[in-house]
Amino acid sequence: MLDMKRAGQGAIRSHDDVRTMFDRIVPRYDLMNRVMTGGRDGVWRRLAVREAFDGRSASGLRILDVATGTGDLAIALRDAGAGSVVGLDFSPHMLDEAKRKENLANGQQIVWVEGDAMALPFADASFDAVTVGFGLRNMPGYLDALREMARVLRPDGVLACLETTPLMTPILRTAFDWYFSRVVPLVGGLLSGDRDAYAYLPASAAAFPDANALGIMMLGAGFTRVRYLRLGFGAVALHVATNGGVLPPGE
Repeated sequence: MLDMKRAGQGAIRSHDDVRTMFDRIVPRYDLMNRVMTGGRDGVWRRLAVREAFDGRSASGLRILDVATGTGDLAIALRDAGAGSVVGLDFSPHMLDEAKRKENLANGQQIVWVEGDAMALPFADASFDAVTVGFGLRNMPGYLDALREMARVLRPDGVLACLETTPLMTPILRTAFDWYFSRVVPLVGGLLSGDRDAYAYLPASAAAFPDANALGIMMLGAGFTRVRYLRLGFGAVALHVATNGGVLPPGE
């Protein structure tokens, strides 16, 4: 049986340490994402966008991208036709890069918000969908963060969450762990000059709940119809869930 209190504990470093680290690695952040995923992260984001839309008319949707980082997922949502996109992150330097990238693209302007995923600065039931790409594991409390996402979602709104997850096959898991714990910090240190940051990222992935546990956690946060798809040879999971809440009185 999953211990929700223990599983719901969050990032292996403090909120301030994680924010400072992400501020430092902005210049090579996108490049390292391409390197770490073998260039597959763009494909995974497009899948997350499709699931966030959930067959609905994209132009009528208001979507929040939590832990948006340099904005790749928010921009993908906008480019796919979402009516309104808000990208939130706690790192001002990450948001500066997201704004720079958006200025190089065409399309409707995204609203960028510096804010805390643990206390989202939005009213209840404000969004039709919420996305988060490889950001949940950096939050101080996983369960509380999921509850915040559920709070700002409309009833039957959709959560699409991309995250790392332990591989099921022992041989593949051993190979992946070696790559992630040895190669990624080395390459990350060479490309970014910040080996510590790229040692933290594999460690945070190793400490994160597996796909089944995360799905159970989403149920505990008030979501329903939770399902997930394994990607990247099983090292990544795209969870999709529906908000089971109800509108506040008077809505």
